[in-house]
Amino acid sequence: MTDALLRIRGLKVAFGTGKKQREVLHGVDLDVYTGETVAIVGESGSGKSTTASAIIDLLPGTGAITGGTITLEGRDLTKASRRDMERLRGREIGYVPQDPMSNLNPVWSIGFQVKEAIRANGLATGRKEVERRAIEVLQQAGLADAERRLHQFPHQFSGGMRQRALIGIGLAADPKLLIADEPTSALDVTVQRVILDHLASLTREKGTSVLLITHDLGLAAERADRIIVMNQGEIVESGPSREILEFPQHPYTQRLVAAAPSLASQRIQASVEHVTTETELLAQAAPVVEVRDLVKEYRIRKGGFSSEAFRAVDGVSFQIPRGKTLALVGESGSGKSTVAKMVLQLEEPTSGDVLIDGVSTSTLRRRDVLGLRRRMQPVFQDPYGSLDPLRSIGTLIAEPLKVHGVGDSASQRARVLELLDQVALPRELAFRYPNELSGGQRQRVAIARALALKPDIVVLDEAVSALDVLVQDQILTLLADLQAELGLTYLFITHDLAVVRVAADMVCVMERGKVVEQGTVDEIFANPQQDYTRRLLEAIPGASLSVGGR
Repeated sequence: MTDALLRIRGLKVAFGTGKKQREVLHGVDLDVYTGETVAIVGESGSGKSTTASAIIDLLPGTGAITGGTITLEGRDLTKASRRDMERLRGREIGYVPQDPMSNLNPVWSIGFQVKEAIRANGLATGRKEVERRAIEVLQQAGLADAERRLHQFPHQFSGGMRQRALIGIGLAADPKLLIADEPTSALDVTVQRVILDHLASLTREKGTSVLLITHDLGLAAERADRIIVMNQGEIVESGPSREILEFPQHPYTQRLVAAAPSLASQRIQASVEHVTTETELLAQAAPVVEVRDLVKEYRIRKGGFSSEAFRAVDGVSFQIPRGKTLALVGESGSGKSTVAKMVLQLEEPTSGDVLIDGVSTSTLRRRDVLGLRRRMQPVFQDPYGSLDPLRSIGTLIAEPLKVHGVGDSASQRARVLELLDQVALPRELAFRYPNELSGGQRQRVAIARALALKPDIVVLDEAVSALDVLVQDQILTLLADLQAELGLTYLFITHDLAVVRVAADMVCVMERGKVVEQGTVDEIFANPQQDYTRRLLEAIPGASLSVGGR
């Protein structure tokens, strides 16, 4: 075999200084060959992103390489000067970060940011030449009408379009190596497939090697030639993708594969048995949540003073029996989250009705709405936006208890510690702040906060999309146990149909604001009636592989 394009030997990374220095990578060895795609998988904190950051000398805070070598075509990057690394980034090593919204400046147009990268990499000089190259980059990234898109801002792009723009920037200089850190974790399965197909075709045409960082084993199995499994700063197993996932040797890899949901998975069975009372049997005769012909229209500005109606939700109806989980699935823009907001009384329907225990929410007074919100709690998609960065984790979790006047300070503190235990977070995090936590940890805090009041109904909007498979498995098992113990009812909004397979009893498929198919999970997954549903199922990463062992 030819020499590796990227060769890492004995890489050690530590954070902190002096006696407080803590090593997080403990002698990592890996190779990436020309034209090869290598995936690094593992749970949050395993060292995946730290390894990627060390390669391009962008370790955060006090992070520093304390041992080992990183060579690119024989050049030791650990000994490169700052100027050399700045010249190397973009030109020889491209980078696609995880979160497009926080990695694109919201006050600069997309075109400005693409042009900035082009100038920094010396790809063009004159104004017209830079603009021409920027249009070319966006076109290569698969963005239609690139010339007009140059003048738009990140908030005017969908998640998939923002990710395409970042991929375009990452590949603009035709780098030899592209590091893609969770490039599609926030995207629905059909957009994810389009993005990854496009990335694969671009890298194949250019002969670019790819180092893919992901917690999605199905995606790794489908897209990578080799998989490297990391745990607690060490590589515990590596090899060809199919071999690793079908015949895992290390106990940690076996746990990862077993925890990964797939189309072949079964519904999670709660470890807590719920004894149904006679009263509950009578209550189950009527749905706890019923949505009737729900419609939501927005006015969209066309320019000047004119606007037009846009129907985001169009005649949606469904029912959720007490103690059951209904999954609302569909592509981005299908209307899932808008329905959730109307159920939560955060948006007012244009027409139609939402009934809770047979009572129309449209007739509720303000005081009654506050009481309803005690019974019905949300877990939002974005933990960055739903957690106040200026308040400690303990304060954030206790906030619903204080708002609704539940308990005194001592009992509230005890409840916070109990909730941290339930969502598998160390108790000392109660005194930390959101910016000190990983994305997965922040999502667990959001779930703990929603459970603080022991609600009857929980609306989960992409609640596990940012979590690695082991933590995801823990959270889904926790939700199943709480449902069995407390008789909770869940409205579960997700783009991950493999998660639906293990987490839901019923599924409602939405397309362009309408429900196109609904039924039990077994019925829909075994025999989908609509082409749209079949496309969603076929787009699940690793759907054709033996990934997932539940």
